[in-house]
Amino acid sequence: QVQLVESGGGLVQAWGSLRVSCAASGRTFSDYAAGWFRQAPGKEREFVAAIRWGGTYYTDSVKGRFTISRDNAKNAVYLQMNSLKPEDTAVYYCAAGRGAGSVRSAGFYDYWGQGTQVTVSS
Repeated sequence: QVQLVESGGGLVQAWGSLRVSCAASGRTFSDYAAGWFRQAPGKEREFVAAIRWGGTYYTDSVKGRFTISRDNAKNAVYLQMNSLKPEDTAVYYCAAGRGAGSVRSAGFYDYWGQGTQVTVSS
């Protein structure tokens, strides 16, 4: 089992920055790929970013603005978000998974956090 707890969400103005964090406990977190997903009101959960074996992956809408990183010594993964836009407003979820498949797919992940709200005002 891996437990994930997100933090760092909040309200920020457009073009501002925010860093959300995910603290992991349980099994060896470094064995898992980590991902961030988001869900806006009335929309499906969508892939944002992932990190696996040192490689990083982003959805097109956040490339150049968001950066995913991890600190295995701290069992943590981060999402640095710059140049935020109102359309980035959503609940952001951290996820962990391992095995075959695409890290862009929610089905790849075995464990999920409860989410943290990010609101970007215009």
